[in-house]
Amino acid sequence: MFSYCVEPKSLEGLMWLSCYITTPKHMSFYTSFLVVLILISLAAPLAMAFGFAGAIASRSTIRSLRYIGKGYLAMIRGIPDIVFFLFIPIALDQAFEYLRHKALCPEVTEAIRQGNDFVVCSAAKLPLSSASEWVHDIYGFSLALLAFGFVFGAFTGNVLFGAMAAVPRSQLETGEAYGFSPSKIFRRILLPQMWIYALPGLSNLWMILIKATPLLFLLGVEDIVYWARELGGIKTGVYDYPHPDWRAWYFAVLLVFYLALTYLSQSVLDKISSRLSIGQDTMAGRAN
Repeated sequence: MFSYCVEPKSLEGLMWLSCYITTPKHMSFYTSFLVVLILISLAAPLAMAFGFAGAIASRSTIRSLRYIGKGYLAMIRGIPDIVFFLFIPIALDQAFEYLRHKALCPEVTEAIRQGNDFVVCSAAKLPLSSASEWVHDIYGFSLALLAFGFVFGAFTGNVLFGAMAAVPRSQLETGEAYGFSPSKIFRRILLPQMWIYALPGLSNLWMILIKATPLLFLLGVEDIVYWARELGGIKTGVYDYPHPDWRAWYFAVLLVFYLALTYLSQSVLDKISSRLSIGQDTMAGRAN
């Protein structure tokens, strides 16, 4: 970064530190904070979409659709999250490659699954071996994002299902008395009023989602936990910037980051809750 960083072993004090914290690996460490923010900003609406689909399916009058919705919500709740976080990216990756293999390499007759190996033609590989490194990074991040959305979508669906059930039945019956169709009752009465009941549960899920972001490390994404452990470990004299075990300092930075993020989130959520409570027949609404 700086011109005097050419010979790091000859540096001392602040000059050494300025060169150390501006190495390419440290730049990747700083960028990984942005990766975490992008993940939660994309995973939250994705989980909401999965959750809405699951909650609406669970309330459907169509029996098969209702069973699918309830099965999705119950399955995630009954199986450890880490199983799905590890299973979904692998399953999706193999599914994509299987479909590409069938479409791009129809002349290949050998079995794709050969014992413990999953073998597809080179053209079906995702990403392609010739792809740039950033393509591999985005592909891995996308699979992780789908895993987060699928898992937290089930929890979101349970919250939304309960919030829909909490809306007073008399409100819905009033809509029926005015001749509203079921879809109009859902859009004009149920959907607007359910949010005040759903917000506490959604707030907790948002906090859990933030705390779950270190799972990116287990999914092969170079996140802040990966870089904190990588940079903080003992570096001997064979490295340009040798230092003792500094992992406690790096993880302290992560501690401050997550505390700041959760504090800011709670402040925003409190304001949203106060606004949604206005005019509602709840304790918070009557207080406003």
